[in-house]
Amino acid sequence: MISSAPLVRRLPPAYRPLFAPGPFRRLLPALAVSDLGDGMSAVAVPWLALRLAPPGQAGLFVGAAVAAYVLPGALGALLLGRWLRGLPARRLIRADAWTRAVLLGAIPVGWAFGVLGPWLLLVLLAGSSLLHGWGASARYALVAEVLPAGHRLAANALLSTSGWVAMIAGPALAGTLTAVVAPAWVLGLDALSFAVLAVGAGRLSTVTAAAPAAAPASARDRTEREAVPRGEGLRVLRSRPELLALLVLTWLFNLAWGPVEVALPLFVGQELAAGPGLLGAYWAAFGVGAVLGALAVGMLRGGAVRRVLLGIVAAHGVALLSFAPPGPAAVSVAGFAVVGVVYGPYGALSLGLFQDLTPPPALTSVLALRSSVLMTASPAGATLGGPLTAVLGSRAVLVGAGLAMIAVAGCAAVAPVLSGRLVRGKSAGPTSHAQARAGAGG
Repeated sequence: MISSAPLVRRLPPAYRPLFAPGPFRRLLPALAVSDLGDGMSAVAVPWLALRLAPPGQAGLFVGAAVAAYVLPGALGALLLGRWLRGLPARRLIRADAWTRAVLLGAIPVGWAFGVLGPWLLLVLLAGSSLLHGWGASARYALVAEVLPAGHRLAANALLSTSGWVAMIAGPALAGTLTAVVAPAWVLGLDALSFAVLAVGAGRLSTVTAAAPAAAPASARDRTEREAVPRGEGLRVLRSRPELLALLVLTWLFNLAWGPVEVALPLFVGQELAAGPGLLGAYWAAFGVGAVLGALAVGMLRGGAVRRVLLGIVAAHGVALLSFAPPGPAAVSVAGFAVVGVVYGPYGALSLGLFQDLTPPPALTSVLALRSSVLMTASPAGATLGGPLTAVLGSRAVLVGAGLAMIAVAGCAAVAPVLSGRLVRGKSAGPTSHAQARAGAGG
């Protein structure tokens, strides 16, 4: 029995059921590999953009490259729903992974043949992200499909932890590799990691097809399926203002974060006159902190979700103020680690609320809509980050992003919806630890 394995027995009790035989455990290694590839891209994309940027336009082009790697996913989530919303989560994961693998794989090929210019890089990055809104949301829809409600928060935390672990190993590995080979080859490894995920998701379809049929739906589930047709994500959000308010808060939070992704590599490369190794160290420190924060939230059994989420936004901004004083890089690296610690729980908590309060037939569509909205925030911030950095300097932009987050948290604390309970508890009863915490005052 898998739960008796020595390593699993050492895990906190909340995480042990996730390693029982089943689709989630089978796909988890492939998801971790693709997360590692994305972790490497955090260094490889801006560093390759710096090498290909037209003279005098480094800040603008880095911002454009960072945006191109994620922003088209928002358009794909909005425009492709007619064809994709009815697909099983595993097929959406596979389609996104193959798209990423093929188009990112073309970047080192173009570099090898000497044809990779600024515009071609932007086109390939943009194409690779087109289905990522659906692929990313499908991971969490799969959690809701294959795991009981009481295990979802821990599963969300484990998926978040996988991403944060990748932010430790990925940037550090990319920083080391880019000192030896061109960053285009590092993006080739990113492409290979998504090919691994595509193959893993393909195998998952065979496994889940043979799984026993789910238990009959409860009367509440049947009512929700009739009341909310599949794909009407916007209708669900309008009917649940607490989720809409959470989405707005998260969008503003991510918008304030966007300039950091542009200013940080410029801060390292220009103000500190350092190389990609130090940039990797910043992201690795962020990842270490985020792992600790994400793992901790998976073991929570109670708490005020609203206050936790608003506190995360404010503390995130305070930690970014570590870039304000001039001095050794170690100070801001430590501050960036604190940024990771306070941010780690955010995704698991907010996604848990969406999973619990969304009727199952609409979950993939709602999460895809959520992804499409949020995918516009950080790239929009990154697009602003380019000209802001050119005018104000990278240090001022990093500190300004922190002040903006503090302001967002302060305004949200007095907003009509968020000033009360984030979740109003209208359902028949809490279906998971996240919903129970929300009903208790989150």
